[in-house]
Amino acid sequence: MADDPAFVDLGFARVDTDRRQRTGFPEVIFGLGKTPSQIAQIAAVILERESVVLATRVSREQFEAVQPNFPEAVFHERARCLTIEREQLPKRSRSVAVVAAGTSDLPVAEEAAVTLEVFGNSVERIYDAGVAGIHRLLVETDRLRTCAAVIVVAGMEGALPSVVAGLVDKPVIAVPTSVGYGANFGGLAALLGMLNSCGSGVTVVNIDNGFGAAYAAATINRLIG
Repeated sequence: MADDPAFVDLGFARVDTDRRQRTGFPEVIFGLGKTPSQIAQIAAVILERESVVLATRVSREQFEAVQPNFPEAVFHERARCLTIEREQLPKRSRSVAVVAAGTSDLPVAEEAAVTLEVFGNSVERIYDAGVAGIHRLLVETDRLRTCAAVIVVAGMEGALPSVVAGLVDKPVIAVPTSVGYGANFGGLAALLGMLNSCGSGVTVVNIDNGFGAAYAAATINRLIG
């Protein structure tokens, strides 16, 4: 195994041990397509230098195979994430809101929420607040306005981020989900709707990418202080 000061070469992966120094957050493991052994080995390298590990898109089978090596590991089933926190990262003074249009959007919303929490952010969860019952969102307006940024997760036609953008003076990060019927085209309809939002200040990430939205929001919150 050849080592470089900025990464550790495991043969199947070169683990970026310098990631937090460059970007503010440690490397995150994308679990899909990796074996439990690979996840465990990557996590071990990260934990030699960092106090936290986050792995996304992890199955229960992968988690159960990894846990004997890391008894403190936690499986967030709805979020499909694995976390290890030997020492929490410093907490930010401002919260980030995660708004989900419907219950079917919660796996993506929870991926965002868990990512935010591991990276030191408090999260305001506002769930099942879609446009079909807009009053459920409007009663949360004051809570939304206290947050540093707002992540909005929605499938179907993807209208919710535009509504939220009209209520707050904070960055709105829209996450289209693959939830919907045939003409939703696996989230493409929501993606295109969000990209064409009439709400100012809406930024859009990829379909089902709760992690990417959370990373952007955490970076915004870190800049605020």
